[in-house]
Amino acid sequence: MMDLSIIILSYNTKNLLDSCLASIYDNYKNQNFEIIVVDNSSTDDSVAMIKKKYPKVLLIESQKNLGYSAGNNLGLAKSQGRNILFLNSDTKILGDSLDIMVKYLDAEEEIGIIGPRLINPDQTLQKSVGNFYSLGNVALMLFGGGRLGLFRNSPDKYLVVDWISGSCMMVKRSVFKKAGLLDENLFMYMEEVEFCYRAKMKGILTGFIPEAKVIHQELGSSKNGREQAIVNIYKGLIYFYRKYDSSGKLLILKFLLKAKAYLAKTLGLITGNNHLIETYDQALRFLA
Repeated sequence: MMDLSIIILSYNTKNLLDSCLASIYDNYKNQNFEIIVVDNSSTDDSVAMIKKKYPKVLLIESQKNLGYSAGNNLGLAKSQGRNILFLNSDTKILGDSLDIMVKYLDAEEEIGIIGPRLINPDQTLQKSVGNFYSLGNVALMLFGGGRLGLFRNSPDKYLVVDWISGSCMMVKRSVFKKAGLLDENLFMYMEEVEFCYRAKMKGILTGFIPEAKVIHQELGSSKNGREQAIVNIYKGLIYFYRKYDSSGKLLILKFLLKAKAYLAKTLGLITGNNHLIETYDQALRFLA
């Protein structure tokens, strides 16, 4: 069995994908791996670029945009590695980071999921580790606590954590047998949180290893990135609470989400920011 299967989703990210693939081949010296690119019905020249420059890549051409979970599950079904890396196309692997992650997963029995330190293109640290979204943490996220690192951060040492960013998430194949596949009801955002939560319920832990480093151009792989993030996080939180929590907690969650949306819309009216108003109007539709 291969040591590692690297699954990369691509949707109109030709140049980013090219850089991502080049960084893997430049830095991962282990020859016992495969790369699977799932193209989510791109309209740019991504497919042609892969066929020309990276003939060893297993290319799966989807006829429609499947989103994060379904797209990655499609790649997973074709994979052969004992470890699976879900990797965004807007990332670049640094040094021996993949080797560090594979060796750590192989050595640690209780750890089934692991993530590296993510670094912004300007070399600042990206807050890629988070706590599960209790109502308290949701309130912190919605009303500024994230800027203070109160529920998301980038630790300076190895830790067992609640969840790590899905932009670079390595998983033992055995985890999928115990916890199931990625939840395809989540199209984009919140997938990694739900998956790590479900794995933890099965006794599988998630780790963060800062010695492994990956550059991540956050929101680089999604058009209208911030708007999509806000809307899909609203949608994802509601889905998560419906799946795992009581109706009473769901009502409180909706109250918090509405409060943030109306505050943001008010700010949009004061500042003349129609984009802000439109974004939170879209988010409010999921609270009906």
